[in-house]
Amino acid sequence: MRKLKTIEMHRMTVEDFKESRKMPLIVVLDDVRSLHNVGSVFRSGDAFRIEAVWLCGITAQPPMPEIHKTALGAEDSVDWRYFKTATDAVDELHRIGYEVCSVEQCEGSTMLQDYSPDKEAHNGFAVIMGNEVKGVHQEVVDMSDRCLEIPQFGTKHSLNVSVTAGIVIWEFAKKLML
Repeated sequence: MRKLKTIEMHRMTVEDFKESRKMPLIVVLDDVRSLHNVGSVFRSGDAFRIEAVWLCGITAQPPMPEIHKTALGAEDSVDWRYFKTATDAVDELHRIGYEVCSVEQCEGSTMLQDYSPDKEAHNGFAVIMGNEVKGVHQEVVDMSDRCLEIPQFGTKHSLNVSVTAGIVIWEFAKKLML
């Protein structure tokens, strides 16, 4: 096997990305403090052509060098919005007919692999990723339509927020895009 050269990958331009069909998924970052995590979520979002990243609370907004360092320009291709609170974002998501899923370990969570997004019942989907220490705020969990949980089998029962976002985005891509 031979690694492909960049020119052989036929990458989209930012303009082509902006005009392309997107996966109907918005990733909401609820008080994510690490700018590198924010950048990584933008980069994963670009890879799977998500609709947008919504930034809430203390989550930093582009342009910032630390975001760019991990986003590698994806902060320019992926649409984003800022909300003062994640509850404001959830209100807007419900208003536009999106199913809102907090990614959190909760009573009655649906395991990610068991979740089937109902494309007929919703205009799109949103997944909320929480703060690196405290997770998704309880009031946001309370407003969510459901909680999704990634099963874990080791001694730690937490993943880095950007790793979690990548896993969740890929799971949605398999169910909505493939």
